[in-house]
Parts: sequence; structure tokens; C-alpha cells
Amino acid sequence: MNNAAGPLTGLRVIEFAGIGPGPHVAMLLADMGAEVVRIGRPGTPVSNPVVERARHRAGVDLKSEDGKAFCLEAAAKADVLIEGFRPGVMERLGLGPDELLMINPRLVYARMTGWGQDGPLAQAAGHDINYIAITGALAAVGRKGETATPPQNLVGDFGGGSMYCALGIVSALYERERSGKGQVVDAAIVDGATSLMSFFFGASGRPFLSTERGEGMLSGAAHFYRCFECADGKEVSVGAIEPQFYADLLAKSGAPEELVQGQMNPANWDDYADKLAALFKTKTQAEWTELLEGSDACFAPVLAMEEARDHPHMKSRGAYVEHEGDWHTAPAPRFSRTPGAVRASDDDGLEIVAKWAKE
Repeated sequence: MNNAAGPLTGLRVIEFAGIGPGPHVAMLLADMGAEVVRIGRPGTPVSNPVVERARHRAGVDLKSEDGKAFCLEAAAKADVLIEGFRPGVMERLGLGPDELLMINPRLVYARMTGWGQDGPLAQAAGHDINYIAITGALAAVGRKGETATPPQNLVGDFGGGSMYCALGIVSALYERERSGKGQVVDAAIVDGATSLMSFFFGASGRPFLSTERGEGMLSGAAHFYRCFECADGKEVSVGAIEPQFYADLLAKSGAPEELVQGQMNPANWDDYADKLAALFKTKTQAEWTELLEGSDACFAPVLAMEEARDHPHMKSRGAYVEHEGDWHTAPAPRFSRTPGAVRASDDDGLEIVAKWAKE
């Protein structure tokens, strides 16, 4: 594995293999230079080479005495532990936070779950769609008169889950510099997704920012903040909220003159949307992109994931990185002195922990 040079270089992390947000947290830390040992069942294949990059893999039977001894040895020298099991599983394995913080008081013990470590649903099975359903986030997504539309698993697993878990970890590490003590980070997707809704809670009562499905300005109800189909069946997005940007959109697109007045009157939105829909049907996505992209019309083509890599702006930003013949998403965010890097994984996790024990 290549030597790291990111801002978290020198940080030692234990990751107990799982799915969804847990591996994504470990990827974020590894991209920033952390040395991550991923502990999984012996012989378990890599399921996602992008999210599971930059790891030292170790095949361990957690129920065996040797497996438990290995985990205790690793925890004694680690800075961070990440686990995503149901509450109580790690305790039954003898690897709960009480046991591990006793042998390593500086350990940051991050617990990544959907429902959290306590509460009536803590032991229930669930997935992203369920976690965001009880936060008010899912109810706001979709078209009026239709059932809610799951936004992939971006809002729950990754937005409300792994990103908040990563924030919790670095916050606990920062506090440790003052106290010298580690602590438990209870990162629940329901908590993070609720926090993501803060903007809308603060805007309660404002009709333009309604979270009623298909009614709010940002939900696709407004004609100036939605996607339109083009002549070739592809789509474009417009988000011209501010009057000056809306004026630029209308002028550059050649929209009907009647759209100039009454932009913010919801009574006009459906009719104006129909007029813009007919207009955007007259050109292909490429033609609209040539005409509007880079202007103040707040425009962008709607690209498939495979197309995004070749967009000129994404290329110039280096948003995708080719590494050992495969394409990866680039580490984010970016740092001026200590940039993160995409690195390969290997199977020397056992050796890495043995090295930690000697240091």
C-alpha cells in the first residue's frame, strides 16, 4: 500500500466489516491518510472495491479466542474503532466499549447504526428508507399525489449516517487532545437525517419552503427549480431562484414573455412549467448545454453517473481518479498542504496490528 500523506496520517483505525455507512466512514478516514485495519470473516471477498479501498484486511473469527485476542491487541493500540452491529452484539463478543476503553482509555469508539443505541426501535431491523421515513425527510421527496420517492440511500446511510459519524470521530479526537480521554460516538442515521432537516424546521410556516410533497419551491413544484426533458430524451436542470438569475434564464433560453412576471406566485407555476417544458423539448441536451452552461441561468445537464466523469468541470476538478486500472471517486474535501489520496487495499492486516503491538 502506498504511504499516506493526508491530514490523518498516523491515525490508527479498526473497522469491523459491515455494509452501508460503516465502510464509507472508514473510506473517508483512509482517504485522509489514516491506517485502517478492516476486520472481517476469513475468506470474505471484497464487495465494493471503491468504498473498501485503502484498507489492511484481516480475516478473523470474532467468536474464537484467538480472534478476540487479536481484536483486543488491535484496540489497545488503535485511536479509533468503527462498528455497525446491532446494539449489544459487540458486548456479547466481549468487545464492547466498557471493555475496550478500560484497556485503551484514549480510544474513540464509533457506533454506526440506523436507529441508535437506545430507544424503542434500537433492536429492530431497518434500512435507509425506514430511517429517513420517521424523520420527515422521505415524506418531502416525490411528486404530489404520488407515493414518496426514495432518494437512493444518500440521505440516510451516507448523508445522515457516515458523514455525521465521521464528524463525531474527528470531534472526539479533537476533544481528546485536551482531556486525554476517548469516548463513545453514538452515530444514528435517524439523528443525522433529522439534523439534515434543520433548514426546513427553521423555515416552518414559509410556503415557498414547504415540505409538503410536491409543493415547496425546492421540491420541483416551481417552474424555475426543476428538471426538463429535451428533444433527445435527456434532461437538464434549472435552479434560477433569484430574480436576476431567473431573468438570465428567460433571456438566454428565449422563453415566452409572459413568464417574466409572477415568478414567485405558486398559482403560475404549473402553467409556466408547461411552457418551459415545451421550450426545452425544442433542443437536445447538448444544444441547451452549449447555450446555457456557465451562465447565471443556474443550469446544468442531468448526467448519468457514467457520464459525469467526462464532464469538463468534473475533469478539471479531478473528481474521479484512475488507480491501478480502475476509476475511483476522488478524496474529499481537499487540503492545500496535506491532500488525501486513493490507495490500494491489501491483506496484511494481521501484520499491521502486530507492528502496532511492538510500537
